[in-house]
Amino acid sequence: MRMRRGGFQTRRIAVLMGGTSAERSISLKTGKAVLASLKRQGLTARGIDAQADLPQQLKRHRINFAFIALHGPGGEDGVVQGLLEWLKIPYTGSGILASALAMDKVASKRAFESAGLPTAAWRCISKADAMTRSPLRLPVAVKPPDQGSAIGISIVRSPREWSGALKTGFRYGPTVLVESFLKGPEITIGMLGDEALPIVEIVAQAGAFYDFKSKYAPGGSRHILPARISAAHARQSRQMAIKACQILGIRGAARVDLIVDHQLGPCLLEVNTIPGMTETSLLPEAARAAGYHFDALVRRIGELAHGV
Repeated sequence: MRMRRGGFQTRRIAVLMGGTSAERSISLKTGKAVLASLKRQGLTARGIDAQADLPQQLKRHRINFAFIALHGPGGEDGVVQGLLEWLKIPYTGSGILASALAMDKVASKRAFESAGLPTAAWRCISKADAMTRSPLRLPVAVKPPDQGSAIGISIVRSPREWSGALKTGFRYGPTVLVESFLKGPEITIGMLGDEALPIVEIVAQAGAFYDFKSKYAPGGSRHILPARISAAHARQSRQMAIKACQILGIRGAARVDLIVDHQLGPCLLEVNTIPGMTETSLLPEAARAAGYHFDALVRRIGELAHGV
């Protein structure tokens, strides 16, 4: 059941932030920015650090709407969404299944491939299968399949870097995803419901790829808007972003990341169901270009929320 448009504004809102994932620090920044916006707009809102006592906190403060500002496992993967549905508390963003599918890069890649959407060649490796060399031709990206913000990612360009990349990736779970390294502009497309926002090109400054430091350190990257890609590639990328969200069942706000490979053209990387809302985040920047100031963006995300 969909909430009445704008109905969240009359509710007791909890901004869920922090949590226990490796992205806790970024979630706190996102949550504080959202909370400040809600208060500027005169709404009844409080921040809640999503720890083990979250159900008790929601009950204690009589919360009847959740604005989810959590990143990573536990907050972006369907877990907290399941709790909120059980408690019959409406919340922002995607539902349980869509959140879980988008967070699991292996599951989302399978979904993309089944729909004929281009994505990098890939293999999933478990600790038990750990091999002495890459199953794909170098260079490759090695990453945990269920983390965000470039947590645990390594780019392997020579055989001697392989074992270290596996060691880094396996810190976060029993499997790693190995992807062929795509070469070309990295772009991102913010989504607000069915609306695709202007395409942003990302150029990492601090590192060889768009890693954690490039994402969040001041000056770590340049965001170029509009992206320096052809009109045909821009059109194709928007169509792919919309279709990827439809396939996974995404709702509310999201951000779709792609590489415009020099040979293959646009290829999907992943869909983020709870994009960052920090001072260096991409969704607010794209939204500004579409005419949404930050408070309007926060309000729109609330309006797109679904009830239980």
